[in-house]
Amino acid sequence: MRPLPVAVPLALVLALPACGTGGPAGPETVTLTITANAISGGKNAEGADWIKNWVIPRFESTHRNVKVLFQPSGVDDEQYKTRLALDLKSRRGADVIAVDGIWVGEFAQAGYLKPLAEVGGPGVDSWEGWTQIPQAVQGLGVFEGKKYGLPLGTDGRVLFYNKALFRKAGLPETWQPTSWQDILDAGRRLKDAGVPVPVQINAGTAMGEATTMQGVLPLLAGAGAEIYADRKWTGASQAMKDVLAFYRQLYGGSGLGDPKLQQEAKGRDKSFAQFAEGKIGILAESDYFWRSVVEPQAGIAKMADRDQVVGYAKIPAKQPGAGIRGQDFVSMSGGAVRVLNPFTKNGKLAWELLSFMHSKEATKAELAGQVRISARKDVNDEVLGADPMLKFIADEVLPITAYRPPLAVYPQVSVAVQEATAAVVSGTPPDEAASAYQAKLEGLVGGAANVAG
Repeated sequence: MRPLPVAVPLALVLALPACGTGGPAGPETVTLTITANAISGGKNAEGADWIKNWVIPRFESTHRNVKVLFQPSGVDDEQYKTRLALDLKSRRGADVIAVDGIWVGEFAQAGYLKPLAEVGGPGVDSWEGWTQIPQAVQGLGVFEGKKYGLPLGTDGRVLFYNKALFRKAGLPETWQPTSWQDILDAGRRLKDAGVPVPVQINAGTAMGEATTMQGVLPLLAGAGAEIYADRKWTGASQAMKDVLAFYRQLYGGSGLGDPKLQQEAKGRDKSFAQFAEGKIGILAESDYFWRSVVEPQAGIAKMADRDQVVGYAKIPAKQPGAGIRGQDFVSMSGGAVRVLNPFTKNGKLAWELLSFMHSKEATKAELAGQVRISARKDVNDEVLGADPMLKFIADEVLPITAYRPPLAVYPQVSVAVQEATAAVVSGTPPDEAASAYQAKLEGLVGGAANVAG
């Protein structure tokens, strides 16, 4: 008789090598994917290269059983958005996804996104990075009070002014208006000094979204309101009427602004050129104007003496304390965020990857030596010292900023706002323009029940 087989302990069975491996079995490899509208050699190439050459090898080196793949894209933003929506609708797509901040609410309402903590687990709320991102900047990835994404970079709106023209008008070179009246008063001094266009604040439909972001929304915030709050859209409220009345003061025959410029197809570009030529005294814009428009070497309207001539100031509330959150000064910002796919099979690990991409070390690497504003205060403190204007944005403007509502109907609401300013510039009384805006708004957002005003 053959001897009975010896029983093999279960632990030893589990430790035996897998068939055909020739060695001990290790933990199963997990694959994570990142996607962004970026591609090496094409659109947003620097971001794509950073993900491939910096993020992936460093994350994999500390997560030995994780393989990270990058899914690049280099298409129109709307095409990218459509593709993401289709992926998420079918519960597919990358684990970590870059999106425009203004898409967050729309995707959340459609069920395509969930709050970070629901996907990534308890480690989300204890992440060290939250203490380095100003509360207002976190708002870029917040919808209805919940955090859906981590902001990448952002920007801020301010008032730029020409110091040489200010000297000519007897105005201080270090200027910080504390009310809308201060802006109008400075405009009158500039007008009396012969400045062709004392004040330029975008208006009308030809300026497009620049009218809304550089003009209406900061002014509305300065009047104590946001275009969307508490699940209602701001209609013909007193704050909106105040904004339109301010436009009327600029463009209604006072000579403080150029109404024709607001109606030209290339009016915004023309305003850039006029500022660079010393023909505009005060201009409301984002920091894009500083780093890409009047930049001395490569700007589209170069100013060789930019650093000596161009001043900048925070946008004041209508009067001190009248802004949103009781602020004396206000701003608006935009930017992109990275989110987690709610259908990922590895939520905790995907959060580790996402938070790693927004660590101090990774953020500095993403800047690649460029002087740009990041979402992290500790990084900005290190890299913005050479550019006082961008440091001003990071230190003074970002903590008081606000964002557009990330909802699908917003672009249509924005056009309605632009049309209201165009009407005022063309001579329509502010109250009448506000009433027409309210009627159009109600048609866009589902009736008066969804409008505050």
